[in-house]
Amino acid sequence: MKCFKLILTVSIALLSFTCNGQDYRILISNDDGIESPLLEVLNKEISKLPNVEVVVSAPAKNQSGSSQSTDGQILEVEKFFKNDQFFGYAINGRPADAVRFGLRVLGKEEPFDLVISGINRGANVGNVSHLSGTVGAAMEALYYGTPAIAVSQEVRGVNTETSAQFIIQLINKYRRDGAPKGVVLSVNIPAGELKGVAVKPMGDAYLNMGNYSLKEESDNKATYQQKLGLSKSQNKETDTYAYQSGYVTITPLKFDWTAYELLETISSWEISLIKN
Repeated sequence: MKCFKLILTVSIALLSFTCNGQDYRILISNDDGIESPLLEVLNKEISKLPNVEVVVSAPAKNQSGSSQSTDGQILEVEKFFKNDQFFGYAINGRPADAVRFGLRVLGKEEPFDLVISGINRGANVGNVSHLSGTVGAAMEALYYGTPAIAVSQEVRGVNTETSAQFIIQLINKYRRDGAPKGVVLSVNIPAGELKGVAVKPMGDAYLNMGNYSLKEESDNKATYQQKLGLSKSQNKETDTYAYQSGYVTITPLKFDWTAYELLETISSWEISLIKN
């Protein structure tokens, strides 16, 4: 892959904020698990920034596709070491659990300024974002009022250091000017020669996850294997199309899923309570 530096030129509406050189605390998590080499690269590169403290709180095992779900059980937390050096906290729960623990326990005395979820192996563009544990972890941070960035890249053919440096541009932007209020930025980096940066809404689905084939069957039990299919986006307005066209995509995501255009229509249905 041709290696070059991406320059962030997008304009983002930001809150008024000044860092004034003070320490900046970043919590890093993911959904691939604490042993992910991509998480290690992101941690290493961000840790080089001056006056920045990085803390890792990530699932002990791969939790891909868990969205913002929670384990709901007593959490076991283990200090995790790499090359005899403390690396972070391994959580026996979901990505959202790891972020919640990080914010509520590790950040209790010194709150975090930013949460970064990733770097994920595989894209989280379009409708797939709803299933993503990477995006779910970032959304959990937003739930507690902490700015968050979710970052994902193609499984093969991407220089992870380049991805980390791109995220560092966003970190520097946040530190200098403040973070978008009530928004998660979802960043996706494709393989191949990158054409630029595209800020797009989420849309389309590049994964077809609705196919199953029967593997085994007995009188009362059947086993099915899910088949994943790939599809090409035809909608030029979506992040999926831009990603598949070779652009790094940035998509601002919010909690509110309300279909506002239907509120008045549904109200006109005159649905009422039935009294016994």
